[in-house]
Amino acid sequence: MRTIAIIGLSSFGHHLCRYLSEAGTQVLAIDVDEKKIDEIKPFVAKAVLADARDKETLQALGLEDIDVAVVSVGEPIDTSIIITLYLKELGVKEIYAKASSVDHGKILDKIGATEIVFPERDMAKRIAHTLRLSTLLDYISLAEGYSIVEMAPPQSWLGKSLHQLDIRKKYNAQIILIKEVIPSDIVLIPGGEHVVKDSDILVVMGRDKDLEELGKL
Repeated sequence: MRTIAIIGLSSFGHHLCRYLSEAGTQVLAIDVDEKKIDEIKPFVAKAVLADARDKETLQALGLEDIDVAVVSVGEPIDTSIIITLYLKELGVKEIYAKASSVDHGKILDKIGATEIVFPERDMAKRIAHTLRLSTLLDYISLAEGYSIVEMAPPQSWLGKSLHQLDIRKKYNAQIILIKEVIPSDIVLIPGGEHVVKDSDILVVMGRDKDLEELGKL
């Protein structure tokens, strides 16, 4: 089982701790605020009151043996920068760091963060996509220009098989999963014989511009 350290119990860090723990992940929560540590204790494997800006403290907590570390501290930005640097020096292989600006993200990337997270920006983008296009139910960015979306099937698709629709050829997108509400089921990599129903939720992967066209159907 992977062990994940969440350093900094901002709102983002707190909820991340809870979601990961609910999914069965071993979570080590670290913060300098005793109240935040007390609030998260019931939900995680271990919660420690400690100053992560001290390299020896991180070492004493065994961070060099952790699978993944998430740096979720807020302002000032130099705090997340120094913590990320120390984690890199300790040999942590995967470091996810929350950034408050593009420049902040660039610095975190330069010193070795594996992934830069912009919670507010990414959530705003996700909501914007689902609000703009009525058939889109959810949106996840994969990489620059590529995403996965959940969508309700357009009316014109109902009663037709995936083979008939030929979505990959016509729209340059791939249905990777179908959530069947009635009956309740998950169809992973559905075959061409699957007939689309109005109770289906389609999970589609592709380029943003192609998914944009799908969302307009």
